[in-house]
Amino acid sequence: MSTHTSKTKITTAKIKSMKGKGRIVSLTAYTKHITQLMDPYVDLIIVGDSLGMVAYGFDSTLPVTIEMMISHGSAVVRGAETSCVIVDMPFGSYQESKQLAYKNAAEVMAQTGAQGIKVEGGPEMLETVEFLIQRGIPVMPHIGLCPQYANVLGGFKVQGKTQHQRDHLIDTARKFEKVGAFSLLVEGVDELTAREITRSVSIPTIGIGASPECDGQVLVTEDMLGLFTEYTPKFVKKYIDLSQLIKTSFSEYEQEVRNGAFPTREHCFD
Repeated sequence: MSTHTSKTKITTAKIKSMKGKGRIVSLTAYTKHITQLMDPYVDLIIVGDSLGMVAYGFDSTLPVTIEMMISHGSAVVRGAETSCVIVDMPFGSYQESKQLAYKNAAEVMAQTGAQGIKVEGGPEMLETVEFLIQRGIPVMPHIGLCPQYANVLGGFKVQGKTQHQRDHLIDTARKFEKVGAFSLLVEGVDELTAREITRSVSIPTIGIGASPECDGQVLVTEDMLGLFTEYTPKFVKKYIDLSQLIKTSFSEYEQEVRNGAFPTREHCFD
């Protein structure tokens, strides 16, 4: 087990410099306490719009608002002593124009204290990403399977399975690097595509459902902790079945309250 040996804050520039120097460890977080627990073990924390499904019970990420991202982003930043924190830009907050994207991204950065933002998309987002970076906002583009594009893609489908798709993703990755992206999140692509994307750019690739071929890995924390029993994506490894432990604790509490075993004298004020 390795943890941060320095208390120095990890920046987006540091993440960029980690290409080829070991694997980058990343997870999602939405609250201060969870962030404090994971902070010693990760390099990069992503405040994902996945919070819409994980924390709010939405069917997709589309209903997530800027206000939600700012609220959760600021909580995570308060808990992150060393990790670099990136906040997702929610659906509709950046696609209309580069000016709207800057207005909203600047608000997210100012209100949360995050080190950068993440946007989904392909070549259509190049001008916007460049516009943001030129104005002081570090950007991590999200390519491959982009959940905000699920309605266009016809669902959550693996990308890069044809040579045309693969070439398109590689070209997109190179273009994002050229305009100044500090890293790329690559989701839902096959191993060959992940390998070729990673080899084609000099900035780190962070994979989710993208094989071991990326420079780093990210998972939704609640997935890897086993908090959901209904569905687990193929690419997720459950490191603990936390849902069962929580249920057991709730059950014991219920029984002790009903039979009068809790609280005892040790839990009472004199």
